[in-house]
Amino acid sequence: MSSSFYAMLSRMKYIKRWALMRNSEPENISEHSLEVSMLAHGLAVLGNRRLGKHLDADRAAVIGLYHDAGEIITGDMPTPIKYYNPQIQSVFHAIEDDAAEALLAMLPEDIREDYRDIFFRAEGEEELWRIVKAADKLSALIKCIEEGKAGNREFDSAKKSLEESVHALQVPEAELFMEEFLPAYYRTLDELSSDAPRKP
Repeated sequence: MSSSFYAMLSRMKYIKRWALMRNSEPENISEHSLEVSMLAHGLAVLGNRRLGKHLDADRAAVIGLYHDAGEIITGDMPTPIKYYNPQIQSVFHAIEDDAAEALLAMLPEDIREDYRDIFFRAEGEEELWRIVKAADKLSALIKCIEEGKAGNREFDSAKKSLEESVHALQVPEAELFMEEFLPAYYRTLDELSSDAPRKP
């Protein structure tokens, strides 16, 4: 019996983000999910090395990879609509859960449960999922920075809102990232390259 799961996942590259915004550079959920995965891994490493935690960085990366997979079915709901009021937000969360169940149902039964706690939060993993949420917000903030560098003021308000959202999450790893790594996103390629170690 054939399975459609991975073929459906490959469609992530066709789902555009920021649908209501004028973009200098389009972004799809496949690109976004890769960045969230890398950021979630990095935040977990920061937590372990700098804050004495014992987070599973590899698991954070995997959750990040799949965190928006349901949007293959739902599409990317623009933030102003998704969070317009509590009723819409509640209904959309239920739709997201239904979309995740629909994707899981495409897997063969013998491996389906191996994916369930990637799509749905397992007990005791609240901190790890908050790390992924922070990575998601940071990825969106980075997109706003990049659009601003391209001269596009469409994202100015979103940038300010996302900065506040990251702080509101109270994830110390995200604060460390914003202080130490985020400033580099404002730099040009030549400026970034100048930091690379040179062979004697």
